[in-house]
Amino acid sequence: MGGGVATETQFHVLAVDDSIIDRKLIERLLKTSSYQVTAVDSGVKALEFLGLLDDDVDDENTDSNSHHHKVEVNLIITDYCMPAITGYDLLRKIKESKLFKDIPVVIMSSENVPSRINSCMEQGAEEFFLKPVQQSDVNKLRPHLMRGRKSSQNHKRKPVEECHSPDRTRTRYNNHDSEL
Repeated sequence: MGGGVATETQFHVLAVDDSIIDRKLIERLLKTSSYQVTAVDSGVKALEFLGLLDDDVDDENTDSNSHHHKVEVNLIITDYCMPAITGYDLLRKIKESKLFKDIPVVIMSSENVPSRINSCMEQGAEEFFLKPVQQSDVNKLRPHLMRGRKSSQNHKRKPVEECHSPDRTRTRYNNHDSEL
């Protein structure tokens, strides 16, 4: 009778922040909520971890790229303001990637700038947290994780449920079979 949590039920979160204090805080909050956490200190390292930096390194070490994709990441939480690759740049690269576009991305920032928040949300961020991140913020992640896991299992996103009827002569209006 082991007391450990089965890895299948544990969500894996990639936390990205250049500030060691903020990175340790988010890591602790996530682990307290029983998430498996990989913490990195830059957008570049996050892209490396995901195997999305293959533009520069592709030809020389194809083996090292393939092992990154074996680690399933269920959510990415990233600081907005970082050197080299910002959280916004990271968000864009993830949403442009065929492999990772369905992974929920959450942006964190110590600055409450409405235009920044709006641009991140329009680009596909699930949430925008103001720092310091608190337990109540981390509690908001679970629905995004559940949705992310569901879409990765289905591998197809169906925005509207199809209605199937045994005889194809029935008319459908607004995705509901006519019941008149």
